[in-house]
Amino acid sequence: MYWTLFLTFIRIGTFTIGGGYAMLPLIEREVVNRGWITKEDFIDLFAVAQSLPGIFAVNISIFLGYKLKGIKGSTVCALGTILPSFIIILAIALFFSQIQDNVWVEKIFKGLRPAVVALIVVPCITAVQSAGLTWQTAIIAIAAALLIWLAGISPVYIIVVAAIGGLICGLNKKKQ
Repeated sequence: MYWTLFLTFIRIGTFTIGGGYAMLPLIEREVVNRGWITKEDFIDLFAVAQSLPGIFAVNISIFLGYKLKGIKGSTVCALGTILPSFIIILAIALFFSQIQDNVWVEKIFKGLRPAVVALIVVPCITAVQSAGLTWQTAIIAIAAALLIWLAGISPVYIIVVAAIGGLICGLNKKKQ
């Protein structure tokens, strides 16, 4: 199982360009389709990993590894996620002076930008569908996005207020 976890996260880390959020569709497809976790558990994992400091993809891989195989699973999944990026960045650093002003490299990255945007949008849509958002909760999400984007409010404050609001709502529902 450890070898399968390692190879799965090596594949995810190698073939994902654009960072943690771009990895989401691959991670979801790999772990949910294999039956390692349910889609609902994945959404919960996504929320927790996103709210913690650190690299999102590493956070989610550590949680998945721990859920499946404990501490050793966490280590294996984290290494599988980190190693491809480390090796690629090391190779780029070694050859940076030769490719720095290369027109082809610039064109490749300009072509990758729209694909990365799509890789980030798809998990957001999937998360919305899986979370079963109502109009009331959609309004909260839109308001939070607008407060961050237009008012420049730190996402940290939004997360704290949302957590407190969720706790209050949960306690009120529990009393009823």
